[in-house]
Amino acid sequence: MYAIIETGGKQIKVVEGQEIYVEKVTADVNESVTFDKVLFIGGDDVKVGAPLIDGATVTAKVEKHGRQKKIDVHKFKPKKNYHRKQGHRQPYTKLVIDKINA
Repeated sequence: MYAIIETGGKQIKVVEGQEIYVEKVTADVNESVTFDKVLFIGGDDVKVGAPLIDGATVTAKVEKHGRQKKIDVHKFKPKKNYHRKQGHRQPYTKLVIDKINA
């Protein structure tokens, strides 16, 4: 069985036992997180939400928090002696999907 959930403005297909990386979640490490924005549940019994499935949840355990690799942002305007360099590291949370409750 698999489900499609929405978190961090993105839709992610998840399966029980899968490790996923999502936008940072406020829960601490080894805490359980429940996602109630379930859009689709597939497998033997298919359920499609309009837009969400009532009563369906996905629980996951927070494994770690971190930051992605650095992205360099450059701004440049020709002939004006304008150069700016800025870096950005996006925070993420690694989750392990425990259970899909249909």
